[in-house]
Amino acid sequence: MIAYILRRLLYAIPILIGVNVITFTLFFVVNSPDDMARLHLGVKRVTPEAIQKWKEERGYDRPLLYNAQARGAAKFTDTIFFQKSVKLFRFEFGRSDAGRDIGYDIRTRMGPSLAIALPVFAVGLITYVSFALLMAFFRATYLDFWGVVLCVVMMSISTLFYIIGGQYLVGKVWKLVPISGYEGGLSAIKFLILPIAIGIIAGVGASSRWYRTIFLEEMSKEYVRTARAKGLSETTVLFKHVLKNAMIPILTGVVVVIPALFLGSLIFESFFGIPGLGSYTIDAINSQDFAIVRAMVFLGSVLYIVGLILTDISYTLVDPRVRFE
Repeated sequence: MIAYILRRLLYAIPILIGVNVITFTLFFVVNSPDDMARLHLGVKRVTPEAIQKWKEERGYDRPLLYNAQARGAAKFTDTIFFQKSVKLFRFEFGRSDAGRDIGYDIRTRMGPSLAIALPVFAVGLITYVSFALLMAFFRATYLDFWGVVLCVVMMSISTLFYIIGGQYLVGKVWKLVPISGYEGGLSAIKFLILPIAIGIIAGVGASSRWYRTIFLEEMSKEYVRTARAKGLSETTVLFKHVLKNAMIPILTGVVVVIPALFLGSLIFESFFGIPGLGSYTIDAINSQDFAIVRAMVFLGSVLYIVGLILTDISYTLVDPRVRFE
């Protein structure tokens, strides 16, 4: 197991380098350092001296990927890409193009993002699996039929409809909770109830229908028929055998959510005015702040790789027969 984890961590290095190269290339295909300087200086007539000073202060005065005037290894190391990328692997995010400490921003904004993402993830997973198990238990009945119809209807509705409808009905008409905004401490609860509830409701359709398909596939296998033939009750078969063996595909689907737990939800944070990492990323893209965009993409890639490794490890906990070579 240890050898497997070490091997996966070594594989992550070229992946992260590749992600960094792609992010760097895409960003600077659209913008040059001069364009970024003009945008951040925010004046109509920017002198060449002001542009050059802005680039020197932020390290954008070097060539992008290759320095033809340098010698030896400096041809590649004395570049914007190398100077901006190496520190990321030490998790030193530096300062944004606007001068803010990116590491400090990430630490302060991670709390609001987790405050939304963790309840939606935990409560949502329990709700979706429970509803799917209920439909699988009463398969081929009216409860299963109308449950599937409800799932199809709910998954056909855009998340934006749930957000706008929830804000209008609960926030404006009933005035139970604020429509948007955020406060620290226990006061944050009143601002988080609505986005958490909408986040859970919006995922019921697609997730429950997918879990139901997994459970029905497991219930059609030989080991389930053998368990029934031994006289085990349907409840025992469903919870002791079907649910346990369905955990591997469930865990595989859960891993995609792990980066979102830390990086936040772009849509929810934007609509509800939550100062999390999702809105932080959106603001950085709008202001063309390459330092923040690069840091958030790198952090998301690291979290996704860690999630994949943790998922593989969890397979052995669910099924001890799983071995890694």
